[in-house]
Order: sequence, then structure tokens, then C-alpha cells
Amino acid sequence: MKILFIGDVVGEPGRKTVAEYLPKLKVKYHPTFTIVNGENAAAGKGITEKIYRQFLELGVQVITMGNHTWDNKDIFEFIDHAKYLIRPANFPENNPGKGIVYVKINSFELAVINLQGRTFLPPIDCPFQKAEQLVNEAKKRTPYIFVDFHAEATSEKQAMGWFLDGRVSAVVGTHTHVQTADNRVLPGGTAFITDVGMTGIYDSILGVNKETVLRKFLTNLPSRFDVPKHGRTQLCGVVVEINDKTGLAENIERMILNDDQRLFN
Repeated sequence: MKILFIGDVVGEPGRKTVAEYLPKLKVKYHPTFTIVNGENAAAGKGITEKIYRQFLELGVQVITMGNHTWDNKDIFEFIDHAKYLIRPANFPENNPGKGIVYVKINSFELAVINLQGRTFLPPIDCPFQKAEQLVNEAKKRTPYIFVDFHAEATSEKQAMGWFLDGRVSAVVGTHTHVQTADNRVLPGGTAFITDVGMTGIYDSILGVNKETVLRKFLTNLPSRFDVPKHGRTQLCGVVVEINDKTGLAENIERMILNDDQRLFN
């Protein structure tokens, strides 16, 4: 079984990049499941129902979120009936939506869990305790468990990888938008990468207009971080190969597709 995960899709350029590359990636890798982090998909902040449905139409099975989940108020109108959209499971219990979803294709049922870190991010419930609870729950149904851990600190993301090693198929980090080169299968059989990276404008700072970010650093004055509408783009992702019998990972391959690193002609 293979899982294709595409990291932090930022704004319209990111969505267009997914639409361009996803059909080619499916032909090349033949993923059983495709997952996308969509928390930045609506102009860099949140997601709309239209965008959620566009991802599904492209052949995405699950959309995960993160700290920008509630930034686009449209989400409150549809998240409770969006079957394949999940937000961090360790948000307070009274929040709308859910943090785990089960998707089935042929004989494979995959549990996808979304969690958010607490280091350098707003204080929420403990992601490790919530992971323990949900993994134990998921194990009763399936050995195939995929975790998107949306966190700022590399140490916290690595800690989650080791915490769940041997108990889940994969733990992938999102949020920091810069792909790390530490993809590996941990000794217990869990695929891990600290951060998958960002899908959006290539000549940017984390997918945002670089001039406005530079102005912020140079002046320390408030700046509105806008997503450029045009420019060269990139796609960041990973492909995880999972043993059909054990549910443990056999390989994790990372990819960055842009003008400097080409996968397709």
C-alpha cells in the first residue's frame, strides 16, 4: 500500500500546483490513498467548502488542517458534514469537526489522525495524550494509521515520531513550510519526516509575498502577509510505502517539484 501526502497547500497558486501535478504523481506512484494538508488553502488562511470539494474532485481522500483551521469563517458552515476534512484532534472537545477519519479503498482501511503541537503555538490539549487515545482506538479497526502532526518545534515533531514508533504507519510533520531532509523509517517501523514542506509560490517566504515579510523584518512594523497570485510554484510531498500485512512502513520518499528539481519533463 502507498500513501501520497502533499504538504501545506498555500493559496490559489498551491491549489493550481496540486491540480497540475497530482494526476502525474498518481500515474508515477499509484498511491492507494492521497492526503493533503489544506489549512492554508484559502489565500493562506483556512479553507472554504468550495476548495474542500475541489480537493476531493482531484482524487484526494482526506484533507488535514492545523492552527489556521478557524481563520476562514466559512468553515463553521460545513465542517460538521465534511466527511473527509479533519482538524487537530487535540483542539478543545467543544470545537466543531473531528480529528480522526477512516477511509476505505478495496480491502484497505486507513485511519488518518490530525494533531497540533503546543510549543510556540497556542495552548491546547496535550497532543501526546490525544495521540495515545486515538491510536488505541484506531488499532481496534485497522493496522494502517497515518498521523499529520502540525507543529512548530522540530523537537516536538521528532518526539511524536519516537512516541508512536512501531504503533502507527507514519508520522509526518507540517506547519513550518520548509521540507526537512530527515525522512526515514524509524526502528519500530514508523515512517517519519520532521516537515513535509510547502506547496505554493517557489520565489516566496513560506508561500507569502517575500517583500512584505522582508519589510516586517527590516522595520518591525505591522505587515499584512499576502499570498502572491502569480509566479513559479513548487510542490512538496512524501510517498510512504506500507507493508500490507503489518501496517508498518517499508520506505518514505520525499519530493520537491519546482524549476530546479524536476520529476517530470
